[in-house]
Parts: sequence; structure tokens; C-alpha cells
Amino acid sequence: MARNTLMTVIGVLAVGALLTASLGWYRVFSYVAGAFILAVVAGASTEHRGSVLEPYTGLIGGLAGMFLVGLTGIWLLWNPGVTSYTYVLGVPMPTLVYFVLLWLAPAFAAIYYSLIFDRIGSEAIVDDIIDEARDRQRDAELPLAPRQIDRTTGTDGLDGTADVEGDDD
Repeated sequence: MARNTLMTVIGVLAVGALLTASLGWYRVFSYVAGAFILAVVAGASTEHRGSVLEPYTGLIGGLAGMFLVGLTGIWLLWNPGVTSYTYVLGVPMPTLVYFVLLWLAPAFAAIYYSLIFDRIGSEAIVDDIIDEARDRQRDAELPLAPRQIDRTTGTDGLDGTADVEGDDD
């Protein structure tokens, strides 16, 4: 159920992004696009058996916060009629907000998440997943799996199927 709901949300956000872009509502479009990105990242967690967003809850929450603050900062600081900007570190404030909150911080969040992933996806968890997949494959009739044929072998020590007369030639 969670997977279907999440995929419906992704579809609605995609249509919303197309609609807001076609109407020229670029400020609304940026928020819809940010929500779309977060929904797609959350879509990677739909097969997990725990919480709906596990193990990506922290990453999605952090990205949502960064996107919200970053986009709001850009839209509050940027205006097409402004000819003189306030500079910080030699860069206009809207550009600095854009770079730090929409590029740099999410990149560091992704790097941090990859470094702590071994705690989330440890060897024991991966081994359990592989064992469960093997058990299910053993119990299921898979369409492209080769059939296991029981072959009789001759008593003369040669491997092969025995013909009607009992010869292995």
C-alpha cells in the first residue's frame, strides 16, 4: 500500500511540476521540484519492511530542510529588478545560498550517509537478505531457471546417461 501511495504522489508531483512550469510560476515550481526529488529518493525505501521511509528517514528529512531553507532564501534574496546585491565572500547572497544549501550541503549529506551506511546495511543484514532471496528462489518455479534433471549414471565409473541396452557409449 505504501508503495502505491508513494508512486501516486510522485506522479502528482510530476504533473504539478509540468503545470507550474508551463504557467510560469517558477517560485512554486522550485518547491514542487524539490518535493519531487525528495519523493523519488523516498521511493528507494518502499521495499523495506520497517517504517515507510527507513533507512532514508534522516536523509530525506535533512534534504527537505535544506531545500526549504535554500529555496526560501533564494526567493527572498533574489529579484530580477535588483541591480546591486549584497556580497559575502565575493559572491552575491542569493548565489551563495544556492551553492551552499542546494549543492554543497546535500552533497555532504550524501557523502555522510554513504559513510554511515555500513551501520544501516551491515554484512549481517546483507547476508540475511541474500539467504532469504536464495530460500525464495529454491521454493519458487522461476521461468528462466534451468531445470534440474535427474540423470542416471552407469556403474562403470563413467559419467553420462545410460542408454536402453545399458551401455555408456
